[in-house]
Amino acid sequence: MTDMVSPRSILKFFIAVAQEEGVGAQVRRSIGTMKMRNFPPFLMLDHFNVTPPAGFPDHPHRGFSTITYVNEGMMAHEDFTGSMGVLRPGDLQFMTAGKGIVHSEIPVKTPDNQACVGMQLWVDLPEELKNCDPLYRDLKREEIPTAKPNDKVSVKVIAGEAYGVKSVQDLAHVAVHYYDYEVAPGGEFSQPFPDNHNVFLYILKGELEVNGTHLEQHSAAFFNRDGTDVVAKVPESQSGKTRLIVVGGEILNQPIFQHGPFVATSREKIYDAFLSYQEGSNGFERAKGWYSKIGRGVDSKDLDKDLQVEGKPVKDEL
Repeated sequence: MTDMVSPRSILKFFIAVAQEEGVGAQVRRSIGTMKMRNFPPFLMLDHFNVTPPAGFPDHPHRGFSTITYVNEGMMAHEDFTGSMGVLRPGDLQFMTAGKGIVHSEIPVKTPDNQACVGMQLWVDLPEELKNCDPLYRDLKREEIPTAKPNDKVSVKVIAGEAYGVKSVQDLAHVAVHYYDYEVAPGGEFSQPFPDNHNVFLYILKGELEVNGTHLEQHSAAFFNRDGTDVVAKVPESQSGKTRLIVVGGEILNQPIFQHGPFVATSREKIYDAFLSYQEGSNGFERAKGWYSKIGRGVDSKDLDKDLQVEGKPVKDEL
């Protein structure tokens, strides 16, 4: 680290508590709770743990994007545009709901009934993009570069730049900086962000020290915009490595009205979203009579080796 680094101070931190969500799924929600209603442009962050037959069957979205990161197990997805595929450990999906999408996210049943564990982040869309067509981009683990500044720090550069290593570009309509850090005891990192970005971190495993504040596993920490970098270290006394995500996004200066799966800039537009979904209009035309194949469950023995090819199915049936 150089003398130019100025650490961002912590605005708030807390441990995300497990709760039920979807059909039998368990999530640790940090953003989207009473403790942090939203953190523009971020609307929700779930650390999910889903074991078949639990999952997130057919449901709609409008007005925002999601970033899904699978850490363990497999997650199948399908939507009413015909896009279908499977996220395996280390894979991500960037989905822009735009004016409307109906999709299903179901963990793949394996012989040992392994749980699907990962992160899902909801990101608000600027007003001018809320009526765009839905868009998918899967990012496979093989596409994600890794930076290793020293023998104690490793970071997967999912979106953005860390230690001179740049990610794949143009992943979604809204640019988000997203990093997956693994830090050994005694290791320290410094991750810069633009001044106009809100930044948070979430600890998947282990513990962390930030500006003298000790953070435990499953803690979410939110930062003020009073410095150039997020700076953190892992205590020498810790027995194993710490794994965490560090994420930043440009603040959108617009109202946020959210009701369930719909996000808009006014209450009237939320009413319009519900009406459009009920009528099958204004972006939800393909929702009429559509039911996903995977909503009934997906078994690993039925999967092709390379099911996902740029968001399109390579066979008719899962």
